Amino acid sequence: MSTETFAEARRQIEICNACRYCEGYCSVFPAINRQRAFSDGDITHLANLCHNCRGCYYACQYTEPHEFDLNVPKILAEVRQDSWQDHTVPAGLARAFQRSGVAIAAATVAGLALLIWAIKAIGSSGGDGFYAVLSHNAMVAIFAPAFLLPLLLIAIGVRRYWRTIGGGPVRLTDLASAFASAAAMRDLTGGHGDGCNFEDEDRFSNARRWHHQAVMYGFLLCFASTCVATVMHYAFGIPAPYGLMSLPKLFGVSGGILLSLGTIGLAVLKLRSDRHLSDARVWGGEMGFIVLLFLVSTSGLALYAFGGSPWLPELLALHLGAVLAFFLLTPFSKMVHGFYRLAALTKDARIRADAGETVPPPTPLTGQPLKSWLRG
Repeated sequence: MSTETFAEARRQIEICNACRYCEGYCSVFPAINRQRAFSDGDITHLANLCHNCRGCYYACQYTEPHEFDLNVPKILAEVRQDSWQDHTVPAGLARAFQRSGVAIAAATVAGLALLIWAIKAIGSSGGDGFYAVLSHNAMVAIFAPAFLLPLLLIAIGVRRYWRTIGGGPVRLTDLASAFASAAAMRDLTGGHGDGCNFEDEDRFSNARRWHHQAVMYGFLLCFASTCVATVMHYAFGIPAPYGLMSLPKLFGVSGGILLSLGTIGLAVLKLRSDRHLSDARVWGGEMGFIVLLFLVSTSGLALYAFGGSPWLPELLALHLGAVLAFFLLTPFSKMVHGFYRLAALTKDARIRADAGETVPPPTPLTGQPLKSWLRG
């Protein structure tokens, strides 16, 4: 990460620390107000606490054309993006994939090609449903390494990040607090419960929070579906395919629907939002990854709906190719932000607990756009 980026972030954060108007907005500003000086690790930690809701920008008196020219969401987005890239192994791949939707598309095509080859070359040794196209053992041989290796790379990156921010010992109470904050997406409420201004400075909305929750819980339900199916297969000897009222199908279908709806919502909000308030360098990569997540969920739903049709081999290749690309790209894509943000929330919870602080209740709005009120 460049020294210029840290210097600019430090300049803006120090001005915010003097003003303190946005203290109740999210976790970032109370964390700023606890300190007087900020190391590079402190700034990296603050950047990963930020959810880019942009409420602070629209409330601020010191944005352009003021001479201070503050744009806290943008500079923290740049620091945050660089922190993921710098701590990921190998960093070069992170820079390539996070800044290029084309690379994501290429990985998807490569995943499709591999699956189509496997279907034709390996085929099935007998079975029902998907296994009539590609054997269970072949699927395990392809996807187990594609899942476990990215997890290892993520663990290495998060460990390096934790050292950079001086995370210290991890306590279960701090982890529980971080998970609770992430589950509720508290920092997307704007600090007042009415949401943030992500797509419109004069309109507070919880839409981004809801779409993020749909993606998060949809993904977790799909993961739960896979885990339950694995237990049923190996522990109880009940192989796929499963009926609609089985746990794998209930989790998978509901998760796929949530994930599809959430990714559509996030894509629409991203297209409406002001790119000036984010890291414009990676806009294409982020949008490409949202499209990939949409492809994973919708192809899975299509596979379930039309699994008995002659299109089964093509649908299976499309879905598994998208899933394979998703797994392989996770350490280098926007998906990794969840692990870093959870680590940042864990450290913040520890600091608050040690200081005897509690999470403040939402502050009601007056109904008038904050920036308009500030500027008269």
